[in-house]
Amino acid sequence: MKSLCLLLNVVCIASLSSCVSTKQAEPNLNLERAQQTLDSLYQNYSATNTCLLRENYPFNENHKVTYLASEEQANIPNQYSYLWPYSGTFSAVNALLETTQDKKYLKLLEKQVLPGLEEYFDTKRTPNAYASYIRTAPTSDRFYDDNIWLGIDFTDTYQITKDPKYLDKAKLIWEFIESGTDSLLGGGIYWCEQKKGSKNTCSNAPGSVYALKLFKATNDSAYFKKGKELYEWTQKNLQDSTDYLYYDNVRLDGKIGKAKFAYNSGQMMQSAALLYQLTKNPAYLKDAQNIAKACHNYFFTDFIPSTGTPFKMIKKGDIWFTAVMLRGFIELYNTDNNKTYIDDFNKSLSYAWDNARDEKGLFNTDLSGNNKDDKKWLLTQAAIVEMYGRLAAIK
Repeated sequence: MKSLCLLLNVVCIASLSSCVSTKQAEPNLNLERAQQTLDSLYQNYSATNTCLLRENYPFNENHKVTYLASEEQANIPNQYSYLWPYSGTFSAVNALLETTQDKKYLKLLEKQVLPGLEEYFDTKRTPNAYASYIRTAPTSDRFYDDNIWLGIDFTDTYQITKDPKYLDKAKLIWEFIESGTDSLLGGGIYWCEQKKGSKNTCSNAPGSVYALKLFKATNDSAYFKKGKELYEWTQKNLQDSTDYLYYDNVRLDGKIGKAKFAYNSGQMMQSAALLYQLTKNPAYLKDAQNIAKACHNYFFTDFIPSTGTPFKMIKKGDIWFTAVMLRGFIELYNTDNNKTYIDDFNKSLSYAWDNARDEKGLFNTDLSGNNKDDKKWLLTQAAIVEMYGRLAAIK
């Protein structure tokens, strides 16, 4: 597997950005940019002789992460990225596969992305699921949201390919997600298996999306019921009624963590749009449109470029959160055909291409280019690929 991954790395780096179809009358700039950024990702983050990737560029073997539940884990520097940033490459390549239907991306998934992903698959604990770090290392925590993102990706890959092995994996992951639910706080999914102290929007909103996607893939009404329940639970417990946006979490003592992140509201937007598509209940469409307007107001800012027309720029922040929010905006656009928000994503990312990249082709988190990052996170680059890839499908 190591030699195969190394060979594929070389092929990816050498050829992906040159594979844009010459049959197109006009170049698809978003597609070209997605492919070039994917090349840069593999050039700069690949770990030699493996399918695994580094957490940051430049690589620092003493780097410690800050987003894990366990302080013990966070204090141990590691050679490879944690699951969350690695999983971003699955979403990125999936987006390109869906947009292009080009089998080279399926090959990249099957020969590089997924073999690397299996290094995180934990079969020691049941239900089986993906751990936050590779299984050959000391046992690491398992996060419900990490696994939900993967379940969504596997379901999407199934819908693209109709290969049942991907649906089987999505169903397997769902069993782990269900093990993270109970009746406390009236339902909902916990954040971390090892520290069940809060139920977070980042596990429940995409949990709803995941269940609804599984329903579309299987026609099993149990998934629809669960997706609807998770949507309603999250709306009841975590929505800010003053602006339609979503808080981050609720602790078991009822205290609300009031931070607002783009992906949380974006996933509730996507869930509402999916529920409208499935039920034609106009209340869901109104929900999605209200969230979209609020996200546009909160997570974008008025921007005046040195040349050209002012527009609403994506605010500086976690780029992957923004990419997940884009999924909600696209789901809504596919429902109501209002391109206003999509246009501002396009303008932001077009500006970022010229102003927020470094000499390696890697992106800073400030898409305006005003602030530069000393190190660049793998997940940021994967999210950029995903956004360009998804926008490339919209004409």
